[in-house]
Amino acid sequence: MTTQLFGHQFSGMGCPCELRLYAGSAEQAGRGFELAEAEVDRLDRKYSHYRDDSLLSTMQRQAARTGGVVVDSETAALLNYADTQFRVSEGLFDITARSLSALWDRARSLPADEQISNALDKTGWNQVRWDGTNLEIPTGMSFDLGGIVKEYAADRAAVILKEAGFESGYVDLGGDLHVLGPHPDGRPWQVGIRNPIDKGSPLAAVEVRSGGLASSGDYERFSEINGRRYGHIINPRTGWPVSVAAESLASVSAVAPSCLLAGSVTTLAMLAGAKQGISLLEESGLSWFAVAADHSVSGTLAPSKLQTGA
Repeated sequence: MTTQLFGHQFSGMGCPCELRLYAGSAEQAGRGFELAEAEVDRLDRKYSHYRDDSLLSTMQRQAARTGGVVVDSETAALLNYADTQFRVSEGLFDITARSLSALWDRARSLPADEQISNALDKTGWNQVRWDGTNLEIPTGMSFDLGGIVKEYAADRAAVILKEAGFESGYVDLGGDLHVLGPHPDGRPWQVGIRNPIDKGSPLAAVEVRSGGLASSGDYERFSEINGRRYGHIINPRTGWPVSVAAESLASVSAVAPSCLLAGSVTTLAMLAGAKQGISLLEESGLSWFAVAADHSVSGTLAPSKLQTGA
């Protein structure tokens, strides 16, 4: 059957999103777009910490009142994943750091040492009681699944599309992607890597045939205080943005079997700093691309010529 490439743009997870699918007709592509967008919206409504009516917010309120809460299987899987990442990273990857991220989010002045100390007291997955079903959260602690859910949503939307019969295309949620499969003629997709120095132009493009691609960096969300930029990725050990470190990475991109895995690896690399972050990327076995604070570039992802239309 002859197929054409169709595109659809929408807003989800607080960012611009795009779907590209090869389909036999506009109607068929439209059905796919509806399915994928509905899945992204479902997960946003379920896990957003910005929504008072989300499951995440409700779960935390209930845990605060009763001392514990039983979670559903999907949430349990995400918490198990977060637990594994916390242990593997020795506490660098921590979904309980919402108090810290809220302190720095859109800050107009540097937080006081006492404020950071108080937020650190409310941070630490090791303080949570989790047995795979029952969750007990210390008073004052709040979760931020932002480092997991968007990537998970890209993977889930791709699964929904594959189950609906789509074999070629991709899901792009604000730069976190899951590629279903290559173009029908076998060509890989050309995916642009954002330039952390000059957001107006892509730094390079990489070829992706299938799986996930995710990027982490301090170039999209940050606060500017006294002429200095403080990124949104916060070290849960120190309470300070990773961008203040003497040796830091400006951005990291990686390709993995899933967008969730790619996102975790890139976030950890940013948190670990330039030297340890590069070592982590090298040991991961994934294809990666990193830009250091001094604008130097390294990695195993071979950039290709950026072409219009992917």
